[in-house]
Amino acid sequence: MARVTIDRDACIGCGACWALVPEFFEQNPDDGKSQVVEKYRIGGDPAVGEAPNNLLDDVKSAADGCPVGVIKVE
Repeated sequence: MARVTIDRDACIGCGACWALVPEFFEQNPDDGKSQVVEKYRIGGDPAVGEAPNNLLDDVKSAADGCPVGVIKVE
């Protein structure tokens, strides 16, 4: 598992991450920005989650592909 954080303030809602990994990322219906799907959130925070090993490579690819670099994988 790896910790994933999204800087939602800087997110532009382009959709690249949830298009690539819809199992982990989704669009927030209220502000249009990216968030972690509820299943993988830490403490209910939509900006913080734990990526399981089977999704880790895809989540890293989404982070690398983010045009504004707001996704961090630790």
